Amino acid sequence: MQIAELSELLVWAAATAFAVALVAFATDLARLSGAKVDARDEARAGAQTRATADVGAGSEAGAAYGPAGSGAPEATGTSSGAVSRKAAGIGMSVSWLGTALLLAAIVLRGLAAGRIPWANMYEFTLVGTFVALAVFLGVNLRRDARYLGAFVTGLGTIFLLLAQNVFFVEAMGVQPALQKYWLVIHVGVAIAATGTFTVAFVMSALQLLRDSRDAGSAVLAHPRWGWLDSTPTPNALEAQSFRLNAVGFVLWTFTVIGGAIWAEDAWGRYWGWDPKEVWSFVVWVVYAAYLHARTTRGWSGRRAAWFVVAGYACVLFNFTGVNLIFDGMHSYSGLS
Repeated sequence: MQIAELSELLVWAAATAFAVALVAFATDLARLSGAKVDARDEARAGAQTRATADVGAGSEAGAAYGPAGSGAPEATGTSSGAVSRKAAGIGMSVSWLGTALLLAAIVLRGLAAGRIPWANMYEFTLVGTFVALAVFLGVNLRRDARYLGAFVTGLGTIFLLLAQNVFFVEAMGVQPALQKYWLVIHVGVAIAATGTFTVAFVMSALQLLRDSRDAGSAVLAHPRWGWLDSTPTPNALEAQSFRLNAVGFVLWTFTVIGGAIWAEDAWGRYWGWDPKEVWSFVVWVVYAAYLHARTTRGWSGRRAAWFVVAGYACVLFNFTGVNLIFDGMHSYSGLS
């Protein structure tokens, strides 16, 4: 078996692992929702029992009320105790496995192509997915972030399936314009920024859902959304998303600057209004406006979260729409 074929098999293995992790994390969320419903039902039953006991005690003159009295209510607790998070533990273990498999696939892809493995959309997707999973796992090492697991591994599965079925190209060399050390720096930093933005987007999306549930949304008040109560508060989610977006913005700033320097070296101009250049700048403006509005204008809560969603939509369009729809100097980064 050739190295390139082994790399493809490892990508499929990583996608399978992320799908298994997705199921495990989803099971954990379902158990959290079920435990929430059980706790609520038991609390209601306990309240009814105490109310009945109070009525009975009041109707019996001289009845003792205390530990030895028949009318003394007992403390009510959940019959199931703490919710088992074994499924979440399985999800984390499989996520680590899938990330390791994907890293091996990326390394083998580079060996097969004889270069850094991020010169086209297929390879960009592989490495970007790896960065997103690595950021998620890194955040979880600092604080419990298992609530992100179902969504990050779900996106990872989708991205890898798209890479294998839509973006795939054979491992080969690159055009002379790409045979520069800037391929390592410029594109590598762009991938790191994209992976960081991905995890921040998930946090902001969860912030919007949790905030809507706390505000009394009729749809999100349903018991099946009870798992949202186990996520951090909207303010905590926003703070975590802000920190990741700040890191991603710094990386994206270097991406735009590095791209301009590389363009001058390759094409003799720093800026040429190429579609990829324009949309990279649009992404930068959106995230710059978000950071500015939040830090100096006091924008927070839902407005800030929607800003992040809009920014990530621009990131996705910059990667897919610009490469597939527009014809420009960066067309070689597409499927050809």
